[in-house]
Amino acid sequence: MTTEERLYKLEGIVEGVMATLPERITSLENRMDLLRQELKGDIAGLRQEFKGEMAALRQEFKGEMAALRQEFKGEMASLRQEFKAEMGSLEGRLGEQMASLRQELKAEMGSLEGRLGEQMASLRQELKAEMGSLEGRLGEQMASLRQELKGDMASLRQELKADINTALNRLMLYFSALAVLLALLALWR
Repeated sequence: MTTEERLYKLEGIVEGVMATLPERITSLENRMDLLRQELKGDIAGLRQEFKGEMAALRQEFKGEMAALRQEFKGEMASLRQEFKAEMGSLEGRLGEQMASLRQELKAEMGSLEGRLGEQMASLRQELKAEMGSLEGRLGEQMASLRQELKGDMASLRQELKADINTALNRLMLYFSALAVLLALLALWR
């Protein structure tokens, strides 16, 4: 087959396809419209079905929630009763233990007061004896200190008298020297 024959044959095929193409396009458009309508119907059906399912689920959920609320209220009431009973029992046990502890504490405090009283009396006696002994020793030391102080004061008086006399003598000498100087100055003028 030559190229021209081939081209001629191809032109025939193209013309045949072109002749049937508008019909096919129209048919395809009709099919697409039908499919759109079907799809819209399916979607509307699905919407209705979904709404129905959602409404049923809501009702079921509400029922379950109400049942749960009732169950929860029952559990809470039961727990409150158990808690009250436990608290009452605990208060009773604590009251008994507190009373027992008070008795033990009173007995212990009484015993402690007795022991402390004895120790305080013993300490007072020891302190009085120690204070008496200390007063005696302090009295002796004070008498000894008085004697030493009297001796030191007498010695100090003697030393001060001698120092004061020496100072007065020097002062008299200074005044005499000053008088002589003043007389000499007066003469010299």
